[in-house]
This record gives sequence, C-alpha cells and structure tokens, in this order.
Amino acid sequence: MAAYSDTVFLFDVDNTLLDNDRVQQDLDRHLLGEFGEGARERYWRIFEDLRSELGYADYLGALERYRREDLHDPRLLRMASWLVDYPFAERLYPGALGAVAHAARHGRTVILSDGDAVFQPRKVERSGLWRAFEDRVLIYVHKEEELEDVERFYPARRYVLIDDKPRILDAVKKAWGPRVTTVFPRQGHYARDAGEVAKFPPPDIGIEQIAEFEDLDPARFMMPSEEART
Repeated sequence: MAAYSDTVFLFDVDNTLLDNDRVQQDLDRHLLGEFGEGARERYWRIFEDLRSELGYADYLGALERYRREDLHDPRLLRMASWLVDYPFAERLYPGALGAVAHAARHGRTVILSDGDAVFQPRKVERSGLWRAFEDRVLIYVHKEEELEDVERFYPARRYVLIDDKPRILDAVKKAWGPRVTTVFPRQGHYARDAGEVAKFPPPDIGIEQIAEFEDLDPARFMMPSEEART
C-alpha cells in the first residue's frame, strides 16, 4: 500500500497508451496466414462470446476454448507463443511514455486496467509499461467496480483518470464526483464510436491523442469540471 498522495494519475492501457487495435489487426493477419479463413472467423467468434461472458478481452482463453474444439491441430500450440511473445513495445502510441513522465512530475502514476490474470500482465510487462510505472499496476475484471480497492492501494486527495472508454470515464465520475478529473484520448474503436460516445456526458478534458497529454497545463487537473473543459 502506497503512502497518501495529493494527486494520483490512473492510466488505462489498451488504446490509451498502447495501440491494441493494431495488435488485433496483426493477430487477425497471423490467424489468416497460419490457419486460414475458417479458423480465423471461428477464433473471433469465440473471442467475442467469451468477452460477453467475462466482460473483458481474453485472447488466451479464446485460444484454449478453440483448442478444445480441435485438439488434433498441433499448430494451435504455437499460437499461444505468438501471443505472449508479441513485441508490444512497438505498439505504444507516440508520446505515450512522455505522457506518463509528464504526469509523474505532478503526482503518482498508476496503471488501472481491465483484463485477465495472465495475458494482460504480460502485455504490460512486454510493452515496458510495468517498468515505466515502477510496479504500480492494477488489473481488474471490472475496474470501475473496484474503486475502493484503488483508494486502498493508492489513497489520494484527487485522481486523474486517462481512459479511451466513455463508459468507464462516466462510471468513475459518478462514483468519485469532483475528486476525479476525466481525460478522454480519442483513440481506438471505442473512442471513435460516435454512437457510444453520445451516450455519456462529455469528459472533463478531451484530447485527440495521448501525445497531447504532455502539453496539458497541470492546473487543469485541479479545476472544477466546467473550467477544465475550456
């Protein structure tokens, strides 16, 4: 448990610091090239079914479920190695580490991510983010439901949440109110879904890409919501 901080910056990973859409595109091409169209389509159907069941993306879980359908295809055993050895550091957005460094000059930085207990930590480790955040990494099934745990590990007077999902930003804002400043980088398929974005109130701060975070005046993180949006 960390000491009390004045400000804690909570960074999401997928499509906030790391271009996970690009990772999925690479995986899609690999599936097609190694296993063919039918296998690729079946994997993604299983993946989406599992995401609906669990509430988060489980790439290895989808592979394991697929493997149970076709135990006699030895190529599937190599698929897990491709996933866990993927060069995630090459998929960090330009300016992602600069954004983290900017936040670290004004408070404590923490990863707050959703995901499974194996692949998501591996992604954080392989991307170099675990080191950049100096081991301050929290990964939950539904992070918006674990805010008491976040406060227990990293107590603070104020929080700044940087996340590409409007649903998450809105849920945390409802829970913490004026104690949190929400920052919305418009990256990735969730952020570009106009219908999804329209369902929720605007965040406190919107930026087009994570690299712009480094240019934000830190005073905006402490302002009331209406002022921070200007």
